[in-house]
Amino acid sequence: MLKVQSLSRRFGALVAVDGLSFEVAPGEVLGFLGPNGAGKSTTMKMITGFLTPSSGTATICGHDIQTDPVAAKRELGYLPEGAPAYGDMTVEQFLRFIARIREIPAGEIQQRIDTVIDSIQLQAVVHRPIEALSKGYKRRVGLAQAILHDPKVLILDEPTDGLDPNQKHEVRKLIRSMAKDKVIVVSTHILEEVPAVCTRAMLIAKGHALFDGTPEQLSAKSRYHQAVTVQLDAVDDAAEALRALDGAASVETGPHSVTVFPTPGASLIEPVNQLARERGWQTHSIFQEPGRLDDVFRSLTEAA
Repeated sequence: MLKVQSLSRRFGALVAVDGLSFEVAPGEVLGFLGPNGAGKSTTMKMITGFLTPSSGTATICGHDIQTDPVAAKRELGYLPEGAPAYGDMTVEQFLRFIARIREIPAGEIQQRIDTVIDSIQLQAVVHRPIEALSKGYKRRVGLAQAILHDPKVLILDEPTDGLDPNQKHEVRKLIRSMAKDKVIVVSTHILEEVPAVCTRAMLIAKGHALFDGTPEQLSAKSRYHQAVTVQLDAVDDAAEALRALDGAASVETGPHSVTVFPTPGASLIEPVNQLARERGWQTHSIFQEPGRLDDVFRSLTEAA
């Protein structure tokens, strides 16, 4: 439903996006990751037809965004960075305006507006002017207009930007609920979004793709993958004992924690638990690390 082919964009001597190619199938939520200036927003603007590529193209449900833009955009919902809206309109007026532009049949407009207002929890502000809303509510109005026509492909640029933790939770739940029969691409620099909503992650830097796989595969690239962390107060004694374990490669200490890294192929969770019981350590927790996304993000992007 979404196919990107050798997409590039240059701004003078600056190459913002350099030959990106990927496909996204129905049911996938692709997390599009990268540092500031990596080319995320530029890529999304080209996919959605807001910016002309220097080379390459994108197709939405079989429609080329450059040669058949109207048909492509009918299948597309887009939440851009900043999400401009008409500030003097109320939320309901704005959504009704969008519904007419999207050619939603007149008899279905109110039902679609009511459904979207309910799903994004805009009931409290539906009759207020958009210019009077908080940043979080404006972001939710932007999301509402993107999904109003029930598109097959959703492109969301920082969808939880400006939202409080409760609002983030609701938007993530909404994205997961919509993902079953749609293609959803979520651009974000908030790494916690990846395991929360994404089935796939793509990491880019300097316009190039550095990784494309599942969130679990991305986490597995962390040096913390399969390491075991013990949270306790007696850090020095624990560090010395953990360092001597068979299969321990190294140990890292924090103010109230010790992390022991395994040698290749070793599993340390059971030996660490056993050692803690034998020594009578008063532990707060013992857990095996899945990997830390911030660690992977830094290591991959800094090397790019």
